Amino acid sequence: MAEHLRALVVILLLASVVFAFAKAPACALASATADFERRRNLWFAITLTAFLAHNFWVYIVVAAVLLLLMLPREPNKLAMYFFVLFAVPPISVQITGLGVIEHFFTIHYLRLLALAILLPAFLSLRRQPDTERFGQSIPDKILLVYLILNFVLILQVDTATNAVRRGVFYAFIDTFLPYYVASRSLKTLPRFRDALMAFVVGALVLSAIGAFEFAKSWLLYTGLQDALDAPWGPRYYLRRGENLRAHGSTGQAIAFGYAVAVAMGMFLYLRRSVPNPTAWGLGLLLLIAGLIAPISRGPWVGAAAIFLAFVATGPSAGLRLAQFGLIGVIGGSVLLASPAGETIIEHLPFVGSIDARNVTQRQRLLEVSIQVIMQNPFFGSFTARYSSTMQELRLGDGLIDVVNTYVRVALESGLVGLSLFSGFFIAVAVSIVRSMRSLPERNGELHLLGQALLSTLLGILVIIYTVSSISVIPYIYWSVAGLGVAYARMLALAKAPANAPRIAGRAGLQATTAKKRFMGSG
Repeated sequence: MAEHLRALVVILLLASVVFAFAKAPACALASATADFERRRNLWFAITLTAFLAHNFWVYIVVAAVLLLLMLPREPNKLAMYFFVLFAVPPISVQITGLGVIEHFFTIHYLRLLALAILLPAFLSLRRQPDTERFGQSIPDKILLVYLILNFVLILQVDTATNAVRRGVFYAFIDTFLPYYVASRSLKTLPRFRDALMAFVVGALVLSAIGAFEFAKSWLLYTGLQDALDAPWGPRYYLRRGENLRAHGSTGQAIAFGYAVAVAMGMFLYLRRSVPNPTAWGLGLLLLIAGLIAPISRGPWVGAAAIFLAFVATGPSAGLRLAQFGLIGVIGGSVLLASPAGETIIEHLPFVGSIDARNVTQRQRLLEVSIQVIMQNPFFGSFTARYSSTMQELRLGDGLIDVVNTYVRVALESGLVGLSLFSGFFIAVAVSIVRSMRSLPERNGELHLLGQALLSTLLGILVIIYTVSSISVIPYIYWSVAGLGVAYARMLALAKAPANAPRIAGRAGLQATTAKKRFMGSG
């Protein structure tokens, strides 16, 4: 049997087990059973298509048809998007220009999801009278200016065709659509629960696959590129010490850990949506296993930041931080004193010796990049990576790996672009904090949701300091930022008496009932 078919059997088995155990907890208070089953079946159908098509274009067309057929039956388009986000890798191929131009654009799975799910959702949302027009909020305005700036800068160094492709089409598909749909489609607590649970379930399957890859030293998706005759990503097995670094369908170890860390932040909110504490605990353990599997230190630090921020923004923060700190000291001491203690220390960031050169390389990247950025401090240059100063960072494979999203932004669009990029996320974080402070109590579900969104956003900002925006990374951080804007908008509408008719009806009543129930039990 071909390797990719053997891998398919393992993937289907792992996914089936996770879906079976996740169904009851996910459908208790977060997702409807019919929605869960439909999304699960779609996940299986897309995976089977990718592994059995034996042709990239057959896979893309069939996957597109499957998505479009399911879309009309889906009440929460963002939840559907999150559920299948990690189903298959983003293997990419250029769509030929038929002799008119070199190529129209590059298509891959993540872009297909945006075109098949998010684009129709955008067209539907913008026609709804209760949808806030784009440009009304501060994050909207900052994002718009950032995208326009990038287009203008690309236009100065590239052809008009490439500038439109990169600065308009890709910006719309890869940046605007995830942010817009996330920021406008979720207007009630039930929809938030459903969407976040969908993301977590997808990440649970990803974690199980990553844990298997780590344990068996077998990357399950590498054979898919041969089956589809579409080269994608490195073929070698990346290891840290003696252990394989898992990456599942994300194609990169740090991207894998990043996705799982984000899911952990969302799962902290869902603890009240899973009535069975044992089921929630098992889910958390699986996510922890998924976080360990890629052996990526950046996501470990980011996950720690998410947890600390979540505790610090909750009730009795000082006491809980002290309690968790004591537990951490005792548990860490016992763990480090165990036979595995030395191995753990060797893998820890900043203190471990395994791959310590990565820390040195990142420090050198920052030093050299600052020199290059200061040559064009205000608006940078999209060709800065090819400057003579940057050549000393070229690795053995000939690549200059800018493993820092902030550095990449500053190189390409200068300090102005970096200010807009960072300012966008700061504005979202501020809106979440203000909304949380407006709540009458800190024990309710609304406050818990704000805690999770703020903590997850802060964790993301930590992790992207250690990796460039590759694979699923930008799709997730634009979506999470959109969730923060949606959260602030939901609370603003709930507080405004003049807007009461807008949030009335079945959805509004469900949100109010849920809010009272959880606040009463808190």
